[in-house]
Amino acid sequence: MSVEFAEAHLLSQQMNSELTDKKVAACKLANCTKFQSMGFISPYLSNFERLCGRTVEAVICRGNVVRVKFSDAQNLLLAPEYGGIILFHKKDSPIPEKFHLKLDFTDQTALTVLLTGMGIIHALADNELNQSYLYRRDFSQTPSPIDKNFTLDSFSEALLGKTVNLKTALVGKDAIIAGLGNCAFQDVIYRAGIHPKQKASELTKAEQQQLYDAIVSLTEQRLNLGGKTQFIDLYGQHGKYEPVMYSAMAGKLCGVCGTEIIKLSLGGGHCCICPSCQK
Repeated sequence: MSVEFAEAHLLSQQMNSELTDKKVAACKLANCTKFQSMGFISPYLSNFERLCGRTVEAVICRGNVVRVKFSDAQNLLLAPEYGGIILFHKKDSPIPEKFHLKLDFTDQTALTVLLTGMGIIHALADNELNQSYLYRRDFSQTPSPIDKNFTLDSFSEALLGKTVNLKTALVGKDAIIAGLGNCAFQDVIYRAGIHPKQKASELTKAEQQQLYDAIVSLTEQRLNLGGKTQFIDLYGQHGKYEPVMYSAMAGKLCGVCGTEIIKLSLGGGHCCICPSCQK
């Protein structure tokens, strides 16, 4: 279950409300050797021990990355992009058997983080933040779907500068918007009625509007419904948003026109489309 912008934003809001002003008493890593060898988790316990005695100052989100800012210029970066669970535990509440990081706070509450796919759990000082590719990607000037500077005019201008297919323009390291993953991308272009292999720079004014509206409406719905149904928030609650188009839709019928959904190979992955609605 991927965590995209809407889910990361929801987590950051909950964490900011729950964790601000809490002081870390202890930290523990578990079952994370494999993820550490791949660079997904900071390699040494000492990286995380720097958080001990520090106080949470704020929790913010950009794109898919959640940044927990601590006193004394310390940070915890969390981005369970391809699956993960971040949970808050009240005093004396049970701790899950599986986790990769556990932070104990002085008030006897705790936070656990588990990666179930690719993502990051990095403990970094302020002057080390740019060592993280995901931090550099998402904490840049690239707008997220709820930023005030994400307007139709700015979006259209950015599209015109991209002579690549829409997935490359909207998802990944060179995207013109922060926080869209493959799941959101499939939903967005289906709502907009646009084929994923169409070049971003060749969209008509009407298609630019349709795409912009689809991104905004999808983001609003996922935020209002607590994220996707497979998403688990800070308190263990599932989201209520059902994706309209996703990878498992191949072979099923389009809810709009009844045409069989097909799966295309695109950008190192797959994308499901309706060949009738998205010509």
